[in-house]
Amino acid sequence: MSVDTSRTIIVLRHAKADWPSVPDHERPLADRGRRDAPNAGRWLAVAGVVPDLTLCSTAARTRETWKLFAHELPERPRTVYEDRLYEAAPGQLIEVLQELPEEVRTVLLVGHNPGVQGLAEIVSGESEGDTLTRLRSTGFPTAAIALIDFTGPWKALEPGVGRLKAFYTPKDQA
Repeated sequence: MSVDTSRTIIVLRHAKADWPSVPDHERPLADRGRRDAPNAGRWLAVAGVVPDLTLCSTAARTRETWKLFAHELPERPRTVYEDRLYEAAPGQLIEVLQELPEEVRTVLLVGHNPGVQGLAEIVSGESEGDTLTRLRSTGFPTAAIALIDFTGPWKALEPGVGRLKAFYTPKDQA
């Protein structure tokens, strides 16, 4: 693939989690999360963006979000459960994305805040309309999605190279 290859990063924060007496890594989704995850998947399906690969944190709430989300997609992409996404800072998320094989054009990353919000803000040097302003003012709620495009090899992913094309939150469905 050439240096002018168009790529898309779909950043998905896990849906609303419950707070039972279990270790943080094992927290399941709350009822609201179980409703919001499929809605987010339907939004992505309608947007017509199909991931080639999903990178999902190993935490229970991200795995459950991905399972409910994926049922709404026209095709289920290959999925890699990645320990490094749990509690990752934006720089660590960028490093994981920089390791992607060049044949991957569209990746879906299912992770946690504050890392996913930081990733979306840091990578997005530009935005369409008010998407970046909305992201910064609302934060990155559970089950939110940021669609970021950039051009070049994965190794060239760095702060400011992307364009935030869309930002979805569960309240957009209300």
